Amino acid sequence: MKPKPVKKAVFPVAGLGTRFLPATKASPKEMLPVVDKPLIQYAAEEAVNAGIDELIFVTSNSKRAIPDHFDKNFQLETELEKKGKTDILKVVQNIVPANVTCVYIRQAEALGLGHAVLCAQRVVGNNPFAVILADDLINTNEKGVLEQMISVYDEHGCSILGVEEVPPAETDKYGIVDPEDTNGRISHVRQIVEKPAPEDARSNMAVVGRYILNPTIFNHLENIPSGAGGEIQLTDAIEQLLYDERVLAYRFEGKRYDCGSKLGYLQATVEYALMHPELREEFLEYLEMEFGQKLKEGKWAIND
Repeated sequence: MKPKPVKKAVFPVAGLGTRFLPATKASPKEMLPVVDKPLIQYAAEEAVNAGIDELIFVTSNSKRAIPDHFDKNFQLETELEKKGKTDILKVVQNIVPANVTCVYIRQAEALGLGHAVLCAQRVVGNNPFAVILADDLINTNEKGVLEQMISVYDEHGCSILGVEEVPPAETDKYGIVDPEDTNGRISHVRQIVEKPAPEDARSNMAVVGRYILNPTIFNHLENIPSGAGGEIQLTDAIEQLLYDERVLAYRFEGKRYDCGSKLGYLQATVEYALMHPELREEFLEYLEMEFGQKLKEGKWAIND
C-alpha cells in the first residue's frame, strides 16, 4: 500500500543558541542571516520545495522574531510599494507561498529535541512528517535534501534519517547510526546511539538535522525516560522504534554547513556569498585583493 504523502514539517526552534551569545540574547539563532536570508528561511524553503504545505514551528516565548518574519508586514510592504521598490516587495511577499500554512506551538520548557517534536503531535496527527534543524544548512545542486528523502520514503514507507560521514574523532557530537551497509546511499539502521565516544562508536555515520518520521514515533516519545540533563532525546525514541519497524539511513547528496558553530556559520556565509548571483564577482575580487597575497605568504591577520 502506498504510504501517505509527507506534507508536514516540524522545525524545533526553541533552543537558546548559547554558542552565539551575545548575538542570540535578543534574536533567535535561527534568524542569523547567511548573506541575505535567515537560517530558518533556508530551512522553510527546502521544505516547501519538497512539497510540504504545513510548516510547524516549535518555539519559545523569546522567539517572536520567527513568526514575525513569516507574517505579513503591512507597513514595510506599503513603504516599498510607495517607493517603487517592486523587486524587493515581491521578495518580502513571497517568503512563504500562499498555499503554505505556518503553525506555531509554544514549548514551555526546554526539555530536548524529542520533547520539541512531541509538542507537535496534535498538529501532525496520524501523518508522516519531516523534522528539520535549521542549524544544519545544506547546499545541493538540484534536489534539496528533504526532497531526496521524501522520494526514498515514498518508495519504502518507513522512517528515514539523513546521515553523513563525520571524522571518527567527532562521533561524540552526534547521534551515530550502525548501518548494515555503508556502500550505498540507503541502508537499514541496526542501532542508533546519542553521542558515543569515538572508541565506542559503531560507525562514523551521523544523523545531521533531517528526519522523516512515521507517527508511531510519538508512542515512544511519550514513554521513554528522560536522558541526560532531564531531556527527552529523539535518538532514544528512534532506538526504540527500531524494535517495531524498519528505519533507513539515507546518505544525502549535498554539502552541510554546521551553522550551530561559529566556524561553520562563517564558512556558510563566505561560500553562499560566492554563490550569490549579485555578489559573487565583487566578493571574490575583494577576497583575492585583500587576502590572496597574504594567504600565499602565510599571513592571516587582517592588519598584517
